[in-house]
Amino acid sequence: MKIAVLTSGILPVPAVLGGAVENLIDFYLEYNEVHQLHDITIYSVSHPLSKNHPSNTSKNNHYHYIDVNNIWPKIKRKLYYYTHGEEYHHYFIEYFLEQSIKHIRKQEYDCIILENRPSYSLKLKTFSHAKLVYHLHNEKLTIQTPAYRNIYEAASKIICVSDFICQSVKSINPFDTKCTTVYNGIDLTAFSSGHSQVSRKEVGLDDRDFVIIYSGRINPEKGIKELVEAMNKLTDYPQIKLLVIGSSFFGNVIKDDDFTRELRSSTENIQDRIRFTGFIPYQEVPSYLRLANLAVVPSMWDEAFGLTVLEAMAAGLPLITTRSGGIPEICEDVACIVERQGIVNNLTEAIIKLYKHPEKRAQMSAMSVNRAQQFSKEKYAENFFKALDALPDAKQLS
Repeated sequence: MKIAVLTSGILPVPAVLGGAVENLIDFYLEYNEVHQLHDITIYSVSHPLSKNHPSNTSKNNHYHYIDVNNIWPKIKRKLYYYTHGEEYHHYFIEYFLEQSIKHIRKQEYDCIILENRPSYSLKLKTFSHAKLVYHLHNEKLTIQTPAYRNIYEAASKIICVSDFICQSVKSINPFDTKCTTVYNGIDLTAFSSGHSQVSRKEVGLDDRDFVIIYSGRINPEKGIKELVEAMNKLTDYPQIKLLVIGSSFFGNVIKDDDFTRELRSSTENIQDRIRFTGFIPYQEVPSYLRLANLAVVPSMWDEAFGLTVLEAMAAGLPLITTRSGGIPEICEDVACIVERQGIVNNLTEAIIKLYKHPEKRAQMSAMSVNRAQQFSKEKYAENFFKALDALPDAKQLS
């Protein structure tokens, strides 16, 4: 098939600035290049690091970059806002979509994949006969979504990263036949093998410490505040340390908001037992995971999938997480899953229990590694393209 992929319009593909969705796009593009399945054009915002990226030499994947950073595009974005006013998305995204459409209009695509932007379909369906496929990484299409009925009806296929997301879409149509689940994947080799490129000493930890690791953005939904509160209750266990890798957003962005100030205040009494690294490039995350004895993913919102859960499992870490969204689909019967109600006490109790029982940690570690094998990036990409092959008339289009 001749396929177009419309990205979010925020971060670039290839994923030179990271981003979970962007890395997942890279995985299926890599698979497509190896197996030569389809002719794919990716519409992405531009970035200086993208220009000389090896992916640009691909024979099967082609990159169409939308300049959004130079002065003239910034002026044009503003002009777009003044002439079009408030549309479905923020004008930044609407500008990216409009610039992509200018190129798409000149092409004949069999299928257009909308990466976590199902609402792009409201414009695309007015001129394109291509089949629209939504790849949903979050709850972007429910009965709470503006224009949900028109968006749902425009789709030929809806690929969801978890059954949880599929059920969210089915709030629109309980008899839905468009949705299918394709679980995310990661590079298992990167997380499960090799030696750490960083030492505990470099991050202010000792070999005798019992290290809990938190990997993710520093925001309320991720549960970092609740984890810090649990650490404050572990005063009888000074050898338990917390290593936090991540920042407020992508890159080393530190927000000075009420949440950050509250979090900073809550760490005052445990500054000797907590270490913040700030943003760590994705390729370096496995090295930091190897420093830990235990991973905690204390999500306070309904995660669609939870890649950090999978990464910790692949690294062979015993895991504590919450019953949130699609997380249990990944790690039920493998991780210690706690309820969000009363989470601070629940986390505290779970940490103490695993700290005191190394044999339980060893058992959980082995189970984590075994379960993670189901979520390789190759299996994810294979299943993703199988879902596309199941499109109506897909064989005729190939």
